[in-house]
Amino acid sequence: MFKFLSQEKKSGDGRRTLLIVLAVVIAAFALTFVLPHDVENYGAASLIPAVFLIVYIFATQRIIEALTLASLIGFIMVSRPVTMGEGTWAGNIFMNFSDGILGVMMSEDIAWLIIVCGLMGSLIALIEKSGGAYAFGQWISHKAKTRKASLLWTWFLGIVIFIDDYLNSLTVGSCMTKLTDQHRVPREFLSYIVDSTAAPLCVIIPISTWAVFCSRILETNGWAPAGEGLKYFIKTIPFNFYGWFAAICVPLVIIGVIPIFGPMKKAFERVEAGGPLAPPDSDKIDIRAGKDDIIYENPRMINLFAPIIVLVGGTIIMDFDMQMGVLLTMAFVFVFYLAQGVMNPEEFTDVALEGLKNMIMPLLLMVLAFLFADVNNQIHFTLYVIQTATKYVTPQVMPLVVFIALAITEFITGTNWGMYIIALPIVIPLAQSIGCDVTLAVSAVLSAGVFGSHICFYSDATVITSAATGCNNFNHAVTQAPYGIMCACASAVMFLVMGFVIN
Repeated sequence: MFKFLSQEKKSGDGRRTLLIVLAVVIAAFALTFVLPHDVENYGAASLIPAVFLIVYIFATQRIIEALTLASLIGFIMVSRPVTMGEGTWAGNIFMNFSDGILGVMMSEDIAWLIIVCGLMGSLIALIEKSGGAYAFGQWISHKAKTRKASLLWTWFLGIVIFIDDYLNSLTVGSCMTKLTDQHRVPREFLSYIVDSTAAPLCVIIPISTWAVFCSRILETNGWAPAGEGLKYFIKTIPFNFYGWFAAICVPLVIIGVIPIFGPMKKAFERVEAGGPLAPPDSDKIDIRAGKDDIIYENPRMINLFAPIIVLVGGTIIMDFDMQMGVLLTMAFVFVFYLAQGVMNPEEFTDVALEGLKNMIMPLLLMVLAFLFADVNNQIHFTLYVIQTATKYVTPQVMPLVVFIALAITEFITGTNWGMYIIALPIVIPLAQSIGCDVTLAVSAVLSAGVFGSHICFYSDATVITSAATGCNNFNHAVTQAPYGIMCACASAVMFLVMGFVIN
């Protein structure tokens, strides 16, 4: 089957794809006749859409198609064959699929993503048009005259912009791409550096959107008293091992302490052989595609840093509300750029719309990822994994088991904050009931969320970073995975050791 799918990828034959889709639908239909009547009793069968998704992605590298088909399998499992008196089976499937899409599109999370990521795309396009990013690139090119220096500057800028992983990835990726291109750095490596100084830092810094979100979740689930969520989040910081290891790994790889290996080494070999900096199909997701030949009349760095300062400051002042921060920044940029004569109102609107359009592909991937996560929730995928993994655990090994189980779950679903909402209400009372240290157990959940989304092909972290750096998200995930897995293994060891030390 894997070989057949790989051949289909190479041939690009539409009829072959149609046959595969029909085979998937027929197989899923047949499966429903042997499933338990109650969805809650699906058990191991809830893994089927996830397994199909991973196999299909690796075989074809077509992520949108894989997410759509995997979601369809899930909705077929949810719909089940029904009698004609209750309606047609096909109609039931389409109704559930339609309701699923509508529910996802109407959810607060997706609305937030569309507003924040869409306007961030507009903001980046406006900064590009103003010449702010170009001026910064020209200035920093005089400071970073070697490949290693350019990469260390990228890492340093990622540390400075720690307030939010989206802001971090989009800003650093779009600003540093030209400089690292000059030093012939593969886009995969730039993506790794940007991605690894985004979410991993946000989970170990108490002044971030992640800290605020997690604090509220900890209060909601009764571990932290009302108003003290941040205090309890800070307790987890020393034990968020994956965040620490992933962030520390980056400079070690840049300076050569940790060597370039695996798929990343092949990316370097491609570039050194005279090949392109970006892997194939990267232009489809690149928010800066086709903008390298723009000539700027009077580029000024203030046109980059003033919006960033307003964005960070506005987000903090507005109680770490990224949406309010972006809206305030767009209003500021309108006044700031028009007052300078950098652009007129019509140009401002056109550029903002162009930037919004550049985010359509990343947003589509995230919508499909949320749809897949939604149907997985309906067939109780995450619940089954947690309950199976923690069935016979002791207090000492629970942090390790939770980390591994949820890391795999998050790698498949790709929605870190969504996973926290599902997993923490299960993990916290379980830890309390068996006498496991709750701080360590919660830290395992938080670390698993960062790791899983870090190497997932279609997670928000992967997609946003790929869009900002102009790197195909499949290649970004594959080349980053060995470093992520290495940090995850070190984290697993620490969770095991600390499980015996603390409990």
